[in-house]
Amino acid sequence: MNRTTQSLIAVVVALGAVTGFAAFGGSDATDDAGAKAAARLPVERTSLLCPVPSSSDLAETSYTAFTPKGDGAEAKGKAELLPVSKALTDAAKEKDKKAKPFLTQKAPGEPVAGEESGAESPALIGTADGALAPGWTVQQTTTYAAGSGRGMHGTNCTAPDTDFWFPGASTAKDRSDYIHLTNPDDSAAVVDVELFGPDGEITSAVGDSIQVQPHSSVPVLLSTLADKKATNVTMHVTARSGRVAAAVQSSDEKLGGDWLPASADPADSLVLPGIPKDATSVRLVAYTPGADDADLKVQLASPTGTITPAGHESLQVKSGMTAAVDLGDVTKGEAGSLVLSPTDRSVPVVAALRVTRGKGGKQETAFIPATPAVGARSTVADNRAKGSTLSLVAPEKSATVKVTASAGTGGGSPATKTYTVKGGTTLEIADPPKPAGLKGAYALTVEPVSGGPVYGSRMLSVPEEGLPMFTVQPLPDDRGTVEVPKAERDLAVLQK
Repeated sequence: MNRTTQSLIAVVVALGAVTGFAAFGGSDATDDAGAKAAARLPVERTSLLCPVPSSSDLAETSYTAFTPKGDGAEAKGKAELLPVSKALTDAAKEKDKKAKPFLTQKAPGEPVAGEESGAESPALIGTADGALAPGWTVQQTTTYAAGSGRGMHGTNCTAPDTDFWFPGASTAKDRSDYIHLTNPDDSAAVVDVELFGPDGEITSAVGDSIQVQPHSSVPVLLSTLADKKATNVTMHVTARSGRVAAAVQSSDEKLGGDWLPASADPADSLVLPGIPKDATSVRLVAYTPGADDADLKVQLASPTGTITPAGHESLQVKSGMTAAVDLGDVTKGEAGSLVLSPTDRSVPVVAALRVTRGKGGKQETAFIPATPAVGARSTVADNRAKGSTLSLVAPEKSATVKVTASAGTGGGSPATKTYTVKGGTTLEIADPPKPAGLKGAYALTVEPVSGGPVYGSRMLSVPEEGLPMFTVQPLPDDRGTVEVPKAERDLAVLQK
């Protein structure tokens, strides 16, 4: 394939990401016309950004990268992680021989891992092309032996974008929440950060026009962007020029901490999957960006069916104000997922859960944001021989899913198992498939086979000295394919 064709396809893929070619829904007539005019093809290039993991000398961080095997992609490809400051233009790379990859993956289906320790770990940019681009995922996992935020902090490295919502953040004095803004491009990005508390906006002037220089990462303490302290805050991050990856790291003096992933886009119905069965405290935080108040029905999809938590049947979210409610040990010893839906008219909202495990001085915290459906396929890396729990919920009707365990980073043979998730329930898979002869970490790939939409998350739990260290990662669609209009496909063929 020549350079012109590659450029064309890159433009088409970018256009699909911006205009929503891969969006679901629409009328039958539109779907029929779309089927004739477009086809789903594997993406040929993807980028992911990993935030600076820690400023502590006591931290240890691991990275695991993986691409599922797929059909239709080119046979060859490359995927690598570099410090974001070394992600130079192609011309500059030829002159800078120090830009050696931190981690390189050579083939789909073969996960790779790397480790860092101490406070010198940089933000990383990952790029994958060819056969390694569709569904490429990178997990960053950090453990802190002591100090504020001690415990396990895990996050999926994310693609750069221009708009993010983070319900569940905080500017309270016992919390240290940082927004990490990482710019992968050759020109500066300008970012606005807005904070909304229980009584409305609390953003100071410092939140406007934050400059993020090319190939750099900027951590900003949220409390410095607020006019007042608030325990429960919703943050809106918008890039007015350029694009960034945004991630929030939360540390609590008593409750540990974790990365807070961005919520799914505002919608009238939301699913927050994978509350651990031993959760001792669950807090729901929600916000509506529109002009109308939202009145939400709160339901728990348990292993046996959908129930309404006693005393928490609904939640009113006033426009422009963050609403929060403590649900206590809402799961009552059984795994579950929260399902939010409008009681009357539809109003878009964003939401997240703060989940605590343990008691007394042995408590640890993680976050579960509202999550898009798995879609065609989703993958989560850095699963261990022990401690990985997969949660799948089918809020509407029953669904059948295929779960595949990859080979390990040090060896092993893939394994696959099929599960049925009954409508209105959460299926907790405490012992997901593992590779035969596992060595190292491995990836889990979830693919719906039939039935209704499925939502999911993975909890990684590594207890240490009585502290229930854990982290939760959502399982959205991996966006491994994009719809390419027929005209662009025909033009690509002519350019060969």
